[in-house]
Amino acid sequence: MLNLSPATLITRIITLVIAFSVHEFAHAWSATQLGDDTPRLNGRLTLNPLAHLDVMGSLMLLVAGFGWAKPVPVNAYALMRRSPAGLMLVSLAGPLANLLMAILAAVPLRLNLFPASYSSGLLPTPYSFLLEFMVINLLLMLFNLIPLAPLDGEKVATYFLPARWARSWDSIRPYSPLILMALIFVLPMVGVDVIGWIMRPAMNSLITLLIGA
Repeated sequence: MLNLSPATLITRIITLVIAFSVHEFAHAWSATQLGDDTPRLNGRLTLNPLAHLDVMGSLMLLVAGFGWAKPVPVNAYALMRRSPAGLMLVSLAGPLANLLMAILAAVPLRLNLFPASYSSGLLPTPYSFLLEFMVINLLLMLFNLIPLAPLDGEKVATYFLPARWARSWDSIRPYSPLILMALIFVLPMVGVDVIGWIMRPAMNSLITLLIGA
């Protein structure tokens, strides 16, 4: 974080507040629409960032460009009673919210409404802000779709896997956070960036699709 320019730091703080709040609100709203009142009772059916931000996850977004917020509590049984896909839909709502925000940021970039310029001062230019906002939301979407608990992708993957594969996947769920931490922190220290190998091609394709760059 110490190496970030003031403009980049300001951009990431604003992105953090917006992206995480909308992501978690999307989980809470979709759960409520599916008949689960748990998010509202826990004060999470709100866009107030103070209800959603996690200290470590917020710091990771500032430093690394990806991070996490406090998970929205839901009642999986209430969701499943409404629809077998209920828990999956609630989990998918957060990444889809990040994708929507990335698309909204990409529209003025695609239309060349702002000159391609980067700030050398305190404040970001409109172009640099929108570009970073788009990229970080895409990163958050892809990161959250990794099929490891506690990320959203784990519940999405479990829903679509054949039953016998899902049972095998369940057996590694208790170790998923450790696997995720190893992928993020340990393996890159020895030059093995598995998450980068997976996410980089998808990121490049999405950026090309959205802004043609």
